[in-house]
Order: sequence, then structure tokens, then C-alpha cells
Amino acid sequence: MEVQAVLEALRELTGDITIVSDSTYVVNCFRDRWWAKWERNGWRNSQKQPVANTDLWIPLIELVKLRQPAFRWVKGHSGNRMNDLVDQLAVAAAKGPFGVDSVESTDAGGPLTLF
Repeated sequence: MEVQAVLEALRELTGDITIVSDSTYVVNCFRDRWWAKWERNGWRNSQKQPVANTDLWIPLIELVKLRQPAFRWVKGHSGNRMNDLVDQLAVAAAKGPFGVDSVESTDAGGPLTLF
């Protein structure tokens, strides 16, 4: 979800932008230029495995090349006001509109089960 969030932010926001994230995966990818190695290696990681989520990484990398945002890591759950707010919003969104963790329904149009 962190990769998707950065991709959507860069698609929607204009002007100079700094991505502040508690995701070392996202921040290190750009700080340490993992993406350049992935491209060079045919989208394989250092273990020679396919890079996960290339459907998100490829358009994100193109936007980063174009927009050149700054990336800054912040420790999660450490009292950073904005990071804590984003975490609360993500947890609430994951619960969905009914305030539950997941929703299950039957294919036959039967009763809806919330759990």
C-alpha cells in the first residue's frame, strides 16, 4: 500500500513534493537507487527473484524520474504527528465503511456476513 500511496500522491499533487514515509522499502528504493538495478537486471531483485508489484513500481519510477521528489524516512509509531494521523486513516480505511475488518458475502446473493 505504501507504493500505491506514493504513486497516487505523485499523480495528484503538483509542484515540489517531499515524500515522508515510515516505509524503508519505499524510501530506500529511491535513496539507494534499487530501481536502477531492477531495471538493469530485467526487473529481478538481488536474490534473482522477480520484483514484486512491478505494476506499481514501473509507473512510480517514471513519475519519480519526471518529478524528482525528495524522500525522507520517519520512524513509524514514534509520535510524529502526521505519520500517526496517516496510520490512523489507513487503519480506518482498512476497516471499510462498516467499521469492520472484512466483509464476506455468498455468491448466491444470500446473507452478508461481517466479521
